[in-house]
Amino acid sequence: MNEELIRISEELPAWLWNILLILCSVLLGIAIKIVLIPLVRKEVIAQSSYSLFRSFIRRFNRLLSILIPLLVFNSLLPVTRFNAQTLQITGKITEVLLIVCFALVFIKSINVLEDYLYHRFDINKENNLRERKIQTQIVFIRKLLVAVIVVFSIAIILLSFDNMRKIGAGLLTGVGIGGIIIGFAAQKSLGNLLAGFQIAFTQPIRLDDVLIVEGEWGKVEEINLTYVVVNIWDKRRLVLPIQYFIDKPFQNWTRTTAEILGTVFIYTDFTVPVQKLRDKLTLLLNGHPLWDGQVAVLQVTDLKERTMELRCLMSCRNAGQAFDLRCYIREQMIDYIRTTFPESLSKTRVEIDKEVHNEL
Repeated sequence: MNEELIRISEELPAWLWNILLILCSVLLGIAIKIVLIPLVRKEVIAQSSYSLFRSFIRRFNRLLSILIPLLVFNSLLPVTRFNAQTLQITGKITEVLLIVCFALVFIKSINVLEDYLYHRFDINKENNLRERKIQTQIVFIRKLLVAVIVVFSIAIILLSFDNMRKIGAGLLTGVGIGGIIIGFAAQKSLGNLLAGFQIAFTQPIRLDDVLIVEGEWGKVEEINLTYVVVNIWDKRRLVLPIQYFIDKPFQNWTRTTAEILGTVFIYTDFTVPVQKLRDKLTLLLNGHPLWDGQVAVLQVTDLKERTMELRCLMSCRNAGQAFDLRCYIREQMIDYIRTTFPESLSKTRVEIDKEVHNEL
């Protein structure tokens, strides 16, 4: 078989033989992909939920279309009929492309593992504190590993060239004097990176945490290596250096649990019947889908010269539901007081002296 292949290669022109080898490599990659597509479809039909096989194919589908032809072509390089210079250039290009592809294989493998962990620790459940802790660590570690893989891949590519070998070696051993110089030049960036490590493992904030930061209410949308993105309630994005959450105080409403107490303050006249308002609050909360059934309290929390302060306290499953429930209770309680006890709305009392009254 080998002798027949050698005989055919010698009979054909060199350019035609080389083109045939390239086409053979490409067609083999397409053939393997065509074989995998029906398997993927069967897997999708068989399983509607998460599948490790489907995750693998989804991540590696396009990459395999390039990697397999490259591997085949690399194995066929010895039987090509390029001249020495062209063979050297082609081999070097193939080598660099293979290094890039294998770096992508490692990155895609991390993505597959990330998909599995996301499935294992689902953040969409109601009480997702543990899941958000783990996913925060997963995101930070994934980004760090990808950065390390990219640096090492660039160093390996540089080391493969004789005239670039010193640069590649310097990149791999940059923890020496160069690292110290860069450290002094980029103290804030390195401080943010170290703060990222601290946040990933001590976790003062996590993904999807509800924060009050810089006077804004929002949820943690992204935690990157050096900065954090907070999704503000009106769809704005607040971008803060990650060091901010180490150095400055902020409110975390979901630090230990997503549950939160909502408050509504109402200011009325002293004549309002407090017990009836308390009964009305209980009636409004009972059966309401946003109330978790744990806390329902109405108390007189302050007295001033002209008004009495009432505080309605209610518990909710999370901050978003608490905001909606507070608005509902505020509207309903004011409407109830206005229609049932209109004389008990806050008012200003004026006392007229009898002598002045008689003069009038």
